[in-house]
Amino acid sequence: MSVTLAQPLPSSLSIHSHACFSPPLPSMSILRRLNLPRHLTLRNNRRRRFATVAAVRQDTTVWTQAPLSAVEPAAESLFHVTVDLSDSTDLAASHTRPGQYLQLRVPDVEKPSFLAIASPPKLASASGVFEFLVKSVAGSTAELLCGLKKGDVVELSQVMGNGFDISRIDPPEKFSTVLIFATGSGISPIRSLIESGFGAGKRSDVRLFYGARNLQRMAYQDRFKDWESSGVKIVPVLSQPDESWTGESGYVQAAFSRAKQISNALSTGAVLCGQKQMTEEVTSILVADGVSSDKILKNF
Repeated sequence: MSVTLAQPLPSSLSIHSHACFSPPLPSMSILRRLNLPRHLTLRNNRRRRFATVAAVRQDTTVWTQAPLSAVEPAAESLFHVTVDLSDSTDLAASHTRPGQYLQLRVPDVEKPSFLAIASPPKLASASGVFEFLVKSVAGSTAELLCGLKKGDVVELSQVMGNGFDISRIDPPEKFSTVLIFATGSGISPIRSLIESGFGAGKRSDVRLFYGARNLQRMAYQDRFKDWESSGVKIVPVLSQPDESWTGESGYVQAAFSRAKQISNALSTGAVLCGQKQMTEEVTSILVADGVSSDKILKNF
């Protein structure tokens, strides 16, 4: 009797035996032996392959360590943060278009912050640095970042996003009007755009509507003179100004609606970055006035 049990079972009995003792979801090897229809076998193969690929994709971020070269106040609750990329030339060279962004994380903190690169791409290639405008929010990674000092090491992801595709509103002679809108730290990628040069001086009407709560919260005021000399007219808009303020007040979208002055919608482009309600309402105003949605640029 023992000899009989040691002998292999006939193939037909072997299949039946596995069917009796197999778990409710049989393995792929058993399914193949059961001669399932080809489309079912392929479907299961695809599921297993896709599950493997998905698992790999979950951890594809490449992190580069780099030291901080400066952390300085930029305005109330805002900080200039500069990262030294002199030992990470490939990462520096990957910033090719204004409006791109990356992830940044600090030591011993898993959750990263998404930050738009404030400096123009040419600065990374010439000086080997990325500059950021960071809003310090209580309890966030950004707050920890703003509390670091020169020499502290952070980790950067690859540069992400397509940035502002200025080719959609070129050449300057054809798109003579470019309207730019920013609120709060949303001015960060707008700075990159302006300082990269997009033919502002060759266009007849380039206006930047820049919203903040008050002048104390408005970053880059020291750059306004240079921006205007490049051909950008700056329209500061304060939502909670003090009594001495004589400029535009309220929200950016309301200030723009009061002073649209769009001479030709077909030759008008726009660039937006900032608070969601602002971008949505400004987009609606522009489209209603005949500006093509394809000419309204955003970096996300």
